[in-house]
Amino acid sequence: MFRRADLIFLHAPSVYDFRKHSILYGPVSDLVPSTPVFEMYPIGFTTMAEYLERHGQRVRILNLAVRMLNDPNFDPEPVIAALNPAAFGIDLHWLPHAHGALAVAELVKRYHPDTPIIFGGFSATYFHEELIRYPFVDFVIRGDSAEEPLRQLMACLTGQRGASALRDVPNLTWKDREGTVQVNPHSYRPDNLDHVMLDYRYVVRAAARELDLSSYVPFKDWMDYPIMAALSCRGCTQSCVICGGSAAAFKEMHGRTKPAFRNPEMLAQDVRRISSMSRGPVFILGDLRQAGRGYAQRFFDAMQGFTGPAILELFSPASREFLQQMADAIPNFTLEVSLESHDPAVRYAFGKHYTNEPMERTIADALAVGAKRLDVFFMSGLPQQTAESVLGTIDYCEDLLRRFGKDGRLIPFISPLAPFLDPGSRGFENPDEHGYTLLAHTLEEHRRRLVAPTWKYVLNYETRWMSRDQLMDVTYAAGRRLNRIKADTGLVPVAQAAATEQRIDRAVVLNHEIDRLMAHATHAEFEAEMARLKPELEHVNMSTVCDKRELNVDMTGPRLNYGQVAQMLIQDTMRTLGQSLTAPFRRLAPVYVPPNS
Repeated sequence: MFRRADLIFLHAPSVYDFRKHSILYGPVSDLVPSTPVFEMYPIGFTTMAEYLERHGQRVRILNLAVRMLNDPNFDPEPVIAALNPAAFGIDLHWLPHAHGALAVAELVKRYHPDTPIIFGGFSATYFHEELIRYPFVDFVIRGDSAEEPLRQLMACLTGQRGASALRDVPNLTWKDREGTVQVNPHSYRPDNLDHVMLDYRYVVRAAARELDLSSYVPFKDWMDYPIMAALSCRGCTQSCVICGGSAAAFKEMHGRTKPAFRNPEMLAQDVRRISSMSRGPVFILGDLRQAGRGYAQRFFDAMQGFTGPAILELFSPASREFLQQMADAIPNFTLEVSLESHDPAVRYAFGKHYTNEPMERTIADALAVGAKRLDVFFMSGLPQQTAESVLGTIDYCEDLLRRFGKDGRLIPFISPLAPFLDPGSRGFENPDEHGYTLLAHTLEEHRRRLVAPTWKYVLNYETRWMSRDQLMDVTYAAGRRLNRIKADTGLVPVAQAAATEQRIDRAVVLNHEIDRLMAHATHAEFEAEMARLKPELEHVNMSTVCDKRELNVDMTGPRLNYGQVAQMLIQDTMRTLGQSLTAPFRRLAPVYVPPNS
């Protein structure tokens, strides 16, 4: 039962030593489940781990970020030093992990100089040739679907295939024994997702197997709000200017000209499997219409009779007929739409080509067919968007609530485009064309920005219409006004809204105080004052422009289906014991030795 791990996935915090740094992170994570440390590991950890275990490898996940958040006395170094896998895997998916991921890799290599370190993820793919040149990085798996290339790489590292087979692993960037960088062809991009499973049962089983639930928790407050995701596709049909997951970015980084979809019946099985373990909502990622109405209809047919909570998203206006089909199949559904701006010209410049009227009709129809709630998202920092336009969006939110929000099911949100324009996006690749000034270009430049004292200095862009100071000021002003509107309309309790406003006001004061210190204090004075301000900074960093709990759908009763989980663990334990009796001797993976070029 306690076989040595072949591969250990490590998820780092955004800034490795965040517990020592004093940083005003700002509202960079208000609208996602994780904290500003971005402790939620990518769902690819789960699909890769399940895939590798299905093919005979033993995989472990260690969420260092959550462990460091939940336990101020947790020291990653002795834990890492005590590990002994055949290889380590570190995610560099979204660029805000540039600091933490590289710091953890350097730490791992210090204690395990002969154990290979594998990177993967969108940002790792984009910066693969820069990333592989760090002395503590041995391999980079490129692309949006790492499961099969990683299986082949692990076969080389554990002796199932000769080391010379490294040249045949698709999508692999690596260094040979002489340190020469090798870039294998990016030839693996599956046409569909039917070969992978987003199976959270693996996580439960592995946590029980390792007696280490705390390392597998996806984000800090997951036990209180166990939201999970189901993956409809990899890729996108939309080309939003700033998005690293857009069609343009997938073509740039992964060579993908169209999304890879999961079979709709399999997707429905994923949702049902997740709901058998958790009472939390299942977020079905991706607009189901991307693969055509036939795909969506097949999914809805397979979901008939499902009563659990689910969150679905729309990338554009939808017909009343489609929304009714959604409601019939998933009556306990929440809908998410992102208008980005009230101004169609700004929205068009962002990459979304529809006017307000059809989306307003969609909002009315979704509420009419029975959506339990409808979240509408807006953003600051967009092309052609001025500070006045951002505040105009808040006026529009008030109008939407007056027209459609009387029963409390419509909930608007606004957040800044922060901290980075995504590498691979149209805005990052051609900033001048879209009105952006790019302030950081390389991986190393972004790594260094992440430890700046405020989120204004972390930003890797300004726009032709707003400086970083203006963007920061209007983001706080917009958050304050929307917070008051929510209190006035009863969307949030008055006391909660008052606490949010206090955090916003204090964040504004702290920002100006830090600017003053940067301009006038000596280095020693600056460090001393920032240390003194750290408790206040940590307070305002959480739920800045809105209370993060506003995102949560209503839940009643136990958060997890403990009976189902216990039954699954008992069955898995009996199966594992049986296998142990018939195969008592386990192979230990050999130490990796790079081949000659």
